[in-house]
Amino acid sequence: MRRIVICITMLMFAGAATAQQNPPPGTTDVFPSRPVRLVIPWPPGQATDLGGRVLAQKLSELWGQQVVADNRAGAGGMIGTDVVAKAAPDGYTILAASSGPVTVNPLLQKSPYDVDRELAPVANIGLSPYLLVAGVQLPAANVKEFLALVRASPGKYSFASSGTGATAHLIAEWFNSLSGLQVTHVPYKGSAPALTDVIGGQIAYAIETAAATMPHVKSGRLKAYGVSLARGSTLTPGIEPLATAANLPDFDVGAWLGVMVPAGTPKALVDRIATAVENAMQSADVRERIAGIGVEVDYRRSHDFARYLKEQQARFSDIIKKGNIKLD
Repeated sequence: MRRIVICITMLMFAGAATAQQNPPPGTTDVFPSRPVRLVIPWPPGQATDLGGRVLAQKLSELWGQQVVADNRAGAGGMIGTDVVAKAAPDGYTILAASSGPVTVNPLLQKSPYDVDRELAPVANIGLSPYLLVAGVQLPAANVKEFLALVRASPGKYSFASSGTGATAHLIAEWFNSLSGLQVTHVPYKGSAPALTDVIGGQIAYAIETAAATMPHVKSGRLKAYGVSLARGSTLTPGIEPLATAANLPDFDVGAWLGVMVPAGTPKALVDRIATAVENAMQSADVRERIAGIGVEVDYRRSHDFARYLKEQQARFSDIIKKGNIKLD
């Protein structure tokens, strides 16, 4: 009998020890205890993909566990975003989130997920600044001359975008509205063909990402009149903010890039992931690589990021309503 009691006691002790070593999924004691999946809802090579892979590599180093980049492209980023929205809230599936599928698309079309109910913000890591650019043949040396030129001939000029409802389109519509410009929108399938026609003079101007425009500005094929971030950008040296150059103090916008998780993820886990992301963003090599893809480092922890998302949602909703913008 004594031997049986001793055996039972030893088994109970072993079971307790195993439970301590392997806590239930979602607890923070040893998180992460297995590989983490970072879902990137875009194809390889896109800015969110490049930024997500930089972050995944650094988190792998910090955690000592592999963070696996998983591209789930399609439907303007909504397919991959929905994958995370429907995933288990245990911290092992996180989203390389961006303004298109999280902020803009749900305002323009029915999305398979509810951002407010199914996704939780962890941290913002960067902003993609936009430049107001025109072909060198446009007779305006600066943004004030540009505005005077376009205002003087309502309906004469046109602007290009990477597509109806794209973030670039909405930012341009907001700029046009604040500036009192009466112009025609010409949508393209991507920023490359749009900028080709701006360079060629078929279209007067565009507001597109610094990543897409700066190579042409540096080569002299485009001239830049201003950048969309009110504080300016280290990625666009010597280019004034449109907020000051065009006397538009409220004009301050960029395409954000951040990290989100399924709603219901325990706060302790959200905080742990946010801290790891913050540590990653303090690394000089990560900041340099993020800047290299045309994204301005802009770290915001969960509560600040949540407030920022609400502000962005309200702003773009207003732009869409005032411009009566609808997808074909």
